[in-house]
Amino acid sequence: MAKTGNTGLMSTDARLVETVLFIENEALDEERLCSMTGLDARAVQRALKELGEVFEERGHGIRLKENSDGSYEFAPCTDLYDMLRSTYGRKVDRRLTRAALETLSIVAYSQPITRREIDNIRGVASDSIVRLLREREYIKVVGRKDVQGHPCLYGTSRKFLFEFGLKSIGDLPKLSAIDRMRFDKEEDESSENEGEDNNE
Repeated sequence: MAKTGNTGLMSTDARLVETVLFIENEALDEERLCSMTGLDARAVQRALKELGEVFEERGHGIRLKENSDGSYEFAPCTDLYDMLRSTYGRKVDRRLTRAALETLSIVAYSQPITRREIDNIRGVASDSIVRLLREREYIKVVGRKDVQGHPCLYGTSRKFLFEFGLKSIGDLPKLSAIDRMRFDKEEDESSENEGEDNNE
């Protein structure tokens, strides 16, 4: 493998993986990268490690992001979001379902909020959607609620603000009275139910 320092060239394997990720423009797991590059699993793992290190060492504007499902993709470095917002705002991930967008809006307007409170507002379980929004980095854990079980409290991320073209949460469109009632979380929910969020 070629040396990967600031003055060195990347190895051919790392350059190949980089090119495939660039051309495909979507998250790929190791199995697909093996299939598309002809490299074995260990070579792909080494290439990904090298690629991530090189991007970080050389201060690139994009980074190699590993998702919780084991897939990899390129994403903007978070410190550039403010400078990119005016040009690339509202580039919302089109793979988000209506349910995911609904859940995201609930978090945005009611944060900080627990998963149980999201479930109560939506009327259905939201476990998988909350995980998806965390994986896509639209929401994040911002603390723990001071009740039995100390469930996670969720809030929106800088990526959410960036992609919706917002400077702050205060820039969100105002809700009607009816919508406000729907989005307000239920403060009097039982601590037993809250405890179920503890393992998220």
